[in-house]
Amino acid sequence: MAAYRAPESKREQFRRYLEKSGVLDTLTSVLVALYEEPDKPNNALDFIKLYLGAAEPVDTEPLRQELADLQEKCSLLMEENQELKSRLMQYESKSEDAPTI
Repeated sequence: MAAYRAPESKREQFRRYLEKSGVLDTLTSVLVALYEEPDKPNNALDFIKLYLGAAEPVDTEPLRQELADLQEKCSLLMEENQELKSRLMQYESKSEDAPTI
């Protein structure tokens, strides 16, 4: 009689996937580094992000302001462009209407 083997649970599959891809080892080393840190950081999540090589948090407010300024400038330039196009069309239509000698 063949031995019955229960199907592998999704949890076990996921655990093996994390082991195979090195995630568990990396997380373990990060947590060990945090444990061994003599001066514990105020924000453990920032420590983990920094340890894993994430970029330092960027202050987005100046970038948001620059984006708003550039969007406003773009809008003004689009309006000016439309105005100049309409003026050009007026001059072109006048030159077409003018009698030739």
